[in-house]
Amino acid sequence: MKKEKRPQRSILLGYLAVIAVLIALNMFFMPSILESQVEEVDYSTFMQMTEDKEIGSVEITSTQITFTNKDNTKIYKTGPISDPELVDRLYDSGAEFKTEIVKQMNPILYLLLTFLLPVVLFAVLGYFMNKKLRDKMGGGSSMMFGMGKSNAKVYVKSTSGIKFSDVAGEDEAKDLLREIVDFLHNPEKYREIGATLPKGALLVGPPGTGKTLLAKAVAGEANVPFFSISGSEFVEMFVGNGAAKVRDLFKQANEKAPCIVFIDEIDAIGKKRDASLSTNDEREQTLNQLLTEMDGFEGSKGVVILAATNRPESLDPALLRPGRFDRRIPVELPDLKGREEILKVHAKKIKIADNVDFGAIARAASGASGAELANIVNEAALRAVRDGRKFATQSDLEESVEVVIAGYQKKNRMLSTKEKLIVAYHETGHALVAAKQTDSAPVHKITIIPRTSGALGYTMQVEENEHFLMNKTELENKIATLTGGRAAEELIFHEITTGASNDIEQATKLARQMITKFGMSSFGMVAMETGGNTYLGGDSTLTCSAETQTEIDRMVIDLVEKEYKKASKILEENIDKLHELSKYLYEHETITGEEFMKILGE
Repeated sequence: MKKEKRPQRSILLGYLAVIAVLIALNMFFMPSILESQVEEVDYSTFMQMTEDKEIGSVEITSTQITFTNKDNTKIYKTGPISDPELVDRLYDSGAEFKTEIVKQMNPILYLLLTFLLPVVLFAVLGYFMNKKLRDKMGGGSSMMFGMGKSNAKVYVKSTSGIKFSDVAGEDEAKDLLREIVDFLHNPEKYREIGATLPKGALLVGPPGTGKTLLAKAVAGEANVPFFSISGSEFVEMFVGNGAAKVRDLFKQANEKAPCIVFIDEIDAIGKKRDASLSTNDEREQTLNQLLTEMDGFEGSKGVVILAATNRPESLDPALLRPGRFDRRIPVELPDLKGREEILKVHAKKIKIADNVDFGAIARAASGASGAELANIVNEAALRAVRDGRKFATQSDLEESVEVVIAGYQKKNRMLSTKEKLIVAYHETGHALVAAKQTDSAPVHKITIIPRTSGALGYTMQVEENEHFLMNKTELENKIATLTGGRAAEELIFHEITTGASNDIEQATKLARQMITKFGMSSFGMVAMETGGNTYLGGDSTLTCSAETQTEIDRMVIDLVEKEYKKASKILEENIDKLHELSKYLYEHETITGEEFMKILGE
């Protein structure tokens, strides 16, 4: 009984809508049509026709006189004038007095609008409603006005032309996906041994790492139809439509098998189900339908489900089990070699100088995703155009890295002499502390040109090689480097400014992680916090008592203070170099790593 209520309610609403349309037609549209048949004349014409006995019917009101000719083929109207003998003259002329003369004189039009039009509208509505019910009873998902119809984009035979060669920096993910492509090409090779095609593969990783691009490359390599849809497109206002879209999507996929179905941002519909008693939740019904459909088709048909998300911990366990998503493929941020390959792939799309060192750019762009690297190359091309060059150079790419990290240069922001000097000492303090410590990344560039991110200057350090692990000494050195700017301000100006706010935030965060996450404190091998979303930079939550949290706060303060004193000592011991480097930076606004080390070594 519950399943029949929704269609009946839809039909009732449809008929009510038709009735509302008919009422509007009779109130506004039909009177205007009928009135358009009346010709307006002056009162003298009316009097002349009365004397000539040419009036057939007449209707007199306080505001208007409506009359017809003798054979009732034309309708006229005129304004009334005070005339006591008018009725007698009309009676003598043989005119017939009537009411609603306009409607009476258009019987065919009146019949069409009041009788035939409602019949036609109700017949059309009945046809669509009947078709809708037939489709629903027959298991189809096509609904009126496209509701319940899957709006997946179909790229038949990979018209986008994307191949694995267009995707760089994700060799492990490509290796795992190549087997799916090979299965679609040579299914018999696997069936001989009894292997079945994985039903689904889940691509997980940070934003911008190329999950969607990899899915399109799989379809391009396999040369099969590719259905692409976002998880949010399943969620509808009306309960049940999302589930209907899932049914329709899998129906289309089965018809075009072998094919690939790609669901982007699957966490929009695949979140864990809670313990609430509500059974009328649209997202939950859509998820249940997705689980059912994934169980319902056979891998032998050659339908592969690919999905992407950057929130895998939020997905329902029933969705992740083998038999639905058999493989979980991590698509992580690229390493040094991967970044270099990605830069080369995107550099093919622009004109670029022959002597560009992609390795140097890749080292400077540590931690960048594939999307950010593509943006770096594009920014370099735009900068070359702005400077009137026909191709991008090494300097364009280096500047583009800084644009992605710190934003564009704010050339219109003019610092006062004192502020510029403070910033120069602040940034030199960072660089000098970093250079005088062992196990610290080399200084690549120092600048005091303000950026659109809000930074008045910054010091860039670039590792010579890829770095995956950091020991306790390296982390402590990094905290000391972060505090070097504030230490230089206090040492030279005996005053502190707001310029160290970001340094303080980073130093505090790193010190807290050492104590609560990395086990580098007196607490030992005990985790004091649980991580948030790994790929979206979610905040961590402490999982300890209030007393322990107080102790953690004290240890964080002590650790940062200890490294701050170490930074101050380094600067005091090298105060002459601090003055020399700061003066040079103040005058030139930018120092390269080579220039910095040359002055420091003199």
